[in-house]
Amino acid sequence: MMVLDAQGLVMRYRGGDGSVLTVLDGVDLQVAAGEMVAIVGASGAGKSTLLHCVGALEVPTAGSVTIAGERVASSQDEVLSALRNRRIGFVFQFHHLLREFTARENVMMPLRIAGRSTLEAGARADALLERVGLAARASHRPSAMSGGEQQRCAVARALATEPALLIADEPSGNLDRQNAERLHDLFGHLASEFGLAVVVATHNRALADRASRVLVLSEGRLTATSTAEGVV
Repeated sequence: MMVLDAQGLVMRYRGGDGSVLTVLDGVDLQVAAGEMVAIVGASGAGKSTLLHCVGALEVPTAGSVTIAGERVASSQDEVLSALRNRRIGFVFQFHHLLREFTARENVMMPLRIAGRSTLEAGARADALLERVGLAARASHRPSAMSGGEQQRCAVARALATEPALLIADEPSGNLDRQNAERLHDLFGHLASEFGLAVVVATHNRALADRASRVLVLSEGRLTATSTAEGVV
């Protein structure tokens, strides 16, 4: 099943001097359920912009995005927000956990916002925290967890509402090697285990090696590559 189908994405920004910067120049990206695709490329190449477009965080200048059969056809914030809540999970370089809540409460939060009962949300949070190796840390607040634990909690939170698409932007970029490797192992199993389409932007060769495909973004376009030549 094709989960993500992005066609002809163009993103242009106008500078203060009136000049136009083209960040994406006709990008096509298709990702199926159970597949993990790594996007690599130099800093400033537009990887985050691409993720924002396919994740309905930004509306491209031109092109189309379809997620799990649902076309991203509106620029209205409330419409995009509803689509994200239904279809997409996000993991960023910084975990953005709510510091006043426990790990369990952080994972429950998107489910409670979606209207799930406390009982249902708690059961789902418990199962996900166990899957990411944090069952024993469920009652801890972020300040009492390591950076790697916080990021794995963020992964559990991203999976809470059973999204079709998981988007990760440099998820291990703020972690030491040991914690990064544990997170990479987790990402290596997410797509197949949960039936997700996973798109991850990374500079990390070890994470890219776990992907089904590696694509390099350069001069606004995506091309297939190998991890050895593509990760910079």
